[in-house]
Amino acid sequence: MPEFQRDLLFLLHDVARLLRVDADKRARQHDMTRAQWGILIWLDRQPGISQKELSELLEVEPITVARLIDRLEARGMVERRPDPRDRRIWRLHLRPDAHPVLADIASQRADITRMVTAGLDEDIIETVTEALQRMKLTLIQEAHAGRRGGESAESRDEARATELA
Repeated sequence: MPEFQRDLLFLLHDVARLLRVDADKRARQHDMTRAQWGILIWLDRQPGISQKELSELLEVEPITVARLIDRLEARGMVERRPDPRDRRIWRLHLRPDAHPVLADIASQRADITRMVTAGLDEDIIETVTEALQRMKLTLIQEAHAGRRGGESAESRDEARATELA
């Protein structure tokens, strides 16, 4: 196999892209989008999250989330409730019609997981999962260190070691 096909960064990118393509196809079969699925999953995990907080989690503009919520609200899956402390903020909550869709999403996610882990033993899956978690943590820490600025690599390494301990 050519060396470029074993390039970790390209492999991570290609696997993520192929997963997105597969999830898009599955969501379209249910007359939804992957973005709508993502919103339902986040609202299930964090009921009452604001549209702004959700847009930050999804890394999209707030107007994009607002439009997606409009569509989900029209389908009876999501409702906006005013924040009791700040009338400018809408809190998002699932409605009963979202629960069967979430059950289907869970089933689709299980199918995708089975597909991508076929032929891998549990130890390999655990190792890959741990490695990806560590990579994610490193990237998050580097992003935060970049925002703080002026922090030495040594102090970042100490902070990383403390968080991993």
